This record gives sequence, C-alpha cells and structure tokens, in this order.
Amino acid sequence: MTNRQITVASLPTGALEAGHFQLGDGAMPDPQDGEVLLRTILMSIDAANRSWMQGATYRDAVKPGDAMPTYAICEVVESKSPRLSPGDIVAAETVWADHVTRPAHKLQKLPKIAPLSHLLSVYGIAGKTAFHGLLSVGQPLAGETIVVSAAAGSVGGYVGQIGKALGCRVVGIAGGPDKCAYVTDHLGFDGCVDYRAGGLFKALKAACPDGVDVYFDNVGGQVLEITLALMNERGRIVCCGAISQYDTDTPTGPRNLPGLVVVKRLRMEGFIVMDFAHNDAKATRALQTWVAEGKIKVSEDIVDGLENAPAALIGLLNGDNTGKRMVRVGPDPA
Repeated sequence: MTNRQITVASLPTGALEAGHFQLGDGAMPDPQDGEVLLRTILMSIDAANRSWMQGATYRDAVKPGDAMPTYAICEVVESKSPRLSPGDIVAAETVWADHVTRPAHKLQKLPKIAPLSHLLSVYGIAGKTAFHGLLSVGQPLAGETIVVSAAAGSVGGYVGQIGKALGCRVVGIAGGPDKCAYVTDHLGFDGCVDYRAGGLFKALKAACPDGVDVYFDNVGGQVLEITLALMNERGRIVCCGAISQYDTDTPTGPRNLPGLVVVKRLRMEGFIVMDFAHNDAKATRALQTWVAEGKIKVSEDIVDGLENAPAALIGLLNGDNTGKRMVRVGPDPA
C-alpha cells in the first residue's frame, strides 16, 4: 500500500506557483515503539505555510525535497503507545500526506466535537489565534475601536466577532467590495474598508472617527504603515502575520517606526498561538459560549483532495478565501 505525499520541489523566489510542489507516492510509514500511525482527515492551510519557505522562523526552514509541513486533524490507525488507541482523533504537526507516523507524546487528543472541521476553525488554530492575540496582546476594553486587517480571513473574522462580543467597535480591512460586504453583513463588523479601492488612509480615518485603540495586523506592509498613523495614544498593535510580504523578494514598510511608537507610546507585540497554550481551555470555553449565543458565526472554506493543497495555499495567498481554509484529505470517522 502506498502513501501519497506532497513535497517542495523548489523554493519560490517570487510568487508561489503549483510547480514549486510535487505529488508522489511513497511507502506506507510503519510506527515504531512509542509511535502511532495517523490518517490525515483535515489539513490547515495558512499563510504561515508560505513564510516557512522563506527561511527559519519559530520553526526550521522548509527546504527542497521536504514534505510540506502543516497542522492537521488526524485519526489514529495503529498505535504502539499506551497513550493512544486506534480511532482516537488527535491534533498533530504533520505534513501534506495521507498517512504519517508521529510520537504519541507529541500529539493532542481532541474532544468529540461535530463537525470535526470546527476543531481547525473556531475551536482550533484560527479561533485560538484570534482569541489569544486579541485578549492577551491587544487587551481591548468595551467601547474601544478595534481595526483588523484580512478581516474576511480565517483569523480576522473571528477577531472582529470576538471584539463585538466584548462590546467594542470593530472595523475591518479587506480586499474588494464583496469581501467588505461579507465582513459587515455576515460577520457583523461596524464597518469595512476596501484597501484595493485606493485612498485607504482617508477611508479608514472616516471609518474610525475616534481613532484606533487596537490594531490586529495580519498583513504588514503599507496597510500597517497607514493604520499606525491613526492609532490613539497608548494604542496596541497585535502583530499576527504579514501576508502581504510573503510572496515578494522586496518586503516593505512600515516607514514610520520607531517615531510613532515613541510619540504615541504605542505597544507593538508579535505572538504565535502556542505562546498561550496554557490558556487554551479558557479560549475554547469562551468560544463555545459565544457560538452557542449566536455571537460568533463559524466560517469555513474546505477544499477536497490532498492533490489540491498547493492550489488551496496559492489561492489563500491571493485572497480568494472567506473563513478558515482547510483541505479535506480523508473522510471523518464513521
């Protein structure tokens, strides 16, 4: 029995293309003592996948020939560890493949939540990133104004809805009138500015007449530069990602640092979701409460088929998704 796997054929020097990946068949992995054989159900597709191809970050750099790393929801097929049993559902740092083996002690056994896709979206990496970044780093107070970029994306959409649940005024930044309408009409933001329409500074200033208290940044570059100019004193900038910089060899901006940070006494802090893993149970409890109360709508963008993972990532980098993007590799357990 063979095992399909997608490897990185070559590293991009500009925009990511399908030719940078290669789909191949390999031998079925065999778990050793203390390991389990996993069947991939759902793979998370994130802008971070692209950043790992640029060099070492909080994880090792992806090199040509490597299987593409990802975060996934998997089913235990075979276990050689007392920690896990066949049929268990786990979260794993894995690769773009049908099957992998992993040490059981590095896996997180997941609760029985239907649909499983929610464990990647609202109760998974997207929802927890939004929750921890906004509350622990941004520290918003009721009545403050929150701006979030990539507002129609997997994290940004939850940031805005959490902000509304906390009693804040929330303004999104998204690309195109359709996405802006989705952000306001479906997700319930107070406003949304189309960065592709031009005149972003004036439009954002009009949408935030009292300035910006918390900016949740997913894009970096010019959008970050412009938003910094509208921050209130003692404002907080939550640096979650820089998707506008991942597909270019000439990253830009912001040019107004450190001046604005000093003059306005701003706090600008980066984070990754694992920094706050000790608070994951609190995050899940709060998110489940808001979903049950109808204050958070779950948005998912599921692409079927392992072979479609490269196109799913390229499309996400081009902004063609709304909600959390993931690839369904195999069926949910019966």
